[in-house]
Amino acid sequence: MDTVFIKGLVVETVIGVYDGERDARQPVVIDLELGFDNARPAASGRIEDTIDYATVVDALKTFVADSDCGLLEQLAEGCCAMLRQRFRGIRFVDLRLDKPAAAQALGCRHVGVRIQRQLA
Repeated sequence: MDTVFIKGLVVETVIGVYDGERDARQPVVIDLELGFDNARPAASGRIEDTIDYATVVDALKTFVADSDCGLLEQLAEGCCAMLRQRFRGIRFVDLRLDKPAAAQALGCRHVGVRIQRQLA
């Protein structure tokens, strides 16, 4: 399966359920793979025929920055639904959300969630 990927996108948002997490924005690091059929854009050479990763980045930045979720699971599902609605032709989503501030507080390098969804 062909993919478009984005790794290490950092977006500040309000996320968390513990005391203090709701008082300030904190970074969420996003890794994403979107499955799609690359045949059409490969043949045409047109950006309109592919999943434009710059447009995906802008959509994720806006969606995540404007969200106000308690759980990363909620945010991940919301991102997946937004991507599915906005970008036609996606066959799967593999999304990882990492909370570096929470990881640091716990004494580890990474904590977060990963969801994988087959869409077609």
